[in-house]
Amino acid sequence: MKRRQFNKLISSVSSGIVISNAYSCSDLKQTNKNGISLAQWSLNKMIKNEKTLNPINFAQKAKELGFSAIEYVSTLYSRELEKMTISELTKNLISNSKDYNIKNLLIMVDQEGDLSSSYSNEILQSVDKHKKWIEMANELGCHSVRVNLNGEDDIEKWKDNSIVGLTKLCEFANNINIIVENHGGNSSNGKALAEVMRNVNLKNCGTLPDFGNFCIKRKKSSYSPIECDIEYDKYQGMRDLMPYAKAVSAKSYDFDEFGEETTIDYKKMMDIVKEFNYTGFLGIEYEGNIISEIEGIKLTKKLIQKYNY
Repeated sequence: MKRRQFNKLISSVSSGIVISNAYSCSDLKQTNKNGISLAQWSLNKMIKNEKTLNPINFAQKAKELGFSAIEYVSTLYSRELEKMTISELTKNLISNSKDYNIKNLLIMVDQEGDLSSSYSNEILQSVDKHKKWIEMANELGCHSVRVNLNGEDDIEKWKDNSIVGLTKLCEFANNINIIVENHGGNSSNGKALAEVMRNVNLKNCGTLPDFGNFCIKRKKSSYSPIECDIEYDKYQGMRDLMPYAKAVSAKSYDFDEFGEETTIDYKKMMDIVKEFNYTGFLGIEYEGNIISEIEGIKLTKKLIQKYNY
């Protein structure tokens, strides 16, 4: 988008002007079918790079931005866990969420081993590494822990291994859901991940469909989330995964002058969500680089509200 168009768009957001028939937050507060939550990854630059936000204060920041429910990301607490135990961190997060009347929904867990490895000892190690986050989720009052299914490129072996890893983790988790996001590699193959879900067939096993993470193979040397060599059709992928959805990530990267996402047809995505009668929260996960994280969050929220009827 041209800078002039962005300036016009941001000015509209900041002043509360409605963009292209989108309603204001207050207008749809009581009529939205789905609640709107904030995924902590939307603020990852402020936490990791700019260091202008302490991740322990996530609940406070979410409240300031008009949210009542949040989704944590485990890796954003790496520095904090060098200074305190996970038990101390949990107590801090519980205290803050109570202080600001924020509902804790889930924890997105990364970098805790390969649940889909072809080596059984690696699966067991990964299950053990995830346990502390499941216990934390239980104490926080979360309904789910999001995991990744990494460790094997061969799609058939990956499916078999994933069934083993997920089953072991779900059996430990008991009343906490273990949910899998389409998060690159084989997990972004909607049909294959749905097959894994059918075969695990446990009440506390499900998916976290993400509007934008259907890249199976990225372009070489590219770290851009939208530059992809092999991409699964995102709309078919959502239809594959929605029958098992226990949470949904509303991904966004960039916006045009009318407030529409430039890489994802939000109306089409929201129609798919409605098609499967999903009534849970939609978690905003802004990953753009052109505008600030705060403005990206605001625009994504407006876009969800526009089609969330």
